[in-house]
Amino acid sequence: MGIALAGDDVTSRGPVRRALDLLYLGAGYAAGAFMVAIFAIMMIMSIGRQFAVNIPAGDDFASWCMAAMAFLGLAHTFKRGEMIRVGLLLERLHGRTKQVAEVVALGIAAAFILYFTRHAVQMTYDSWRFNDVAQGVVALPLWIPQLGFSGGLVILSIALIDEMISVVGGNRPSYEKGSPDETPDEFIERISQGGGG
Repeated sequence: MGIALAGDDVTSRGPVRRALDLLYLGAGYAAGAFMVAIFAIMMIMSIGRQFAVNIPAGDDFASWCMAAMAFLGLAHTFKRGEMIRVGLLLERLHGRTKQVAEVVALGIAAAFILYFTRHAVQMTYDSWRFNDVAQGVVALPLWIPQLGFSGGLVILSIALIDEMISVVGGNRPSYEKGSPDETPDEFIERISQGGGG
């Protein structure tokens, strides 16, 4: 027996919706794991200096973890409404006009991200195909750290297309927080409690 969250209609969520939500959540957890890895590497390198302990290519590993963290966290951040959006125009629109504007905005964002994703995946594939290795102390195949970068962009592309299909279907965007009738005071209170805008 599962526990339903407030406002979560479990019966209406199909297997595809659950799989996509798990994908975004898993990417978010992976981003968190890379953040912990960055902390661990930096602490070991800092404290290790006192005891002549060194991580070979520690700076490289920290930077690869940082890239993976940043890109793997994008889809989860977007779907939760925590990504910075400039909604000056969209906030003034209502009804069908707002829905069309949201679809256009999501379509433009998806087009840019798909273009970026295509080149990131191609770069990762080329690194694997040509057996490129890192130029630092540890000759790690470059496609391995590039997987976090290109994988995060693939998941973000899926999230944008998923969101666009949902909004075309007449649903409210998942990244919108608060109710449409929220007063400015309620908005300020929600933001002060840690809710996204």
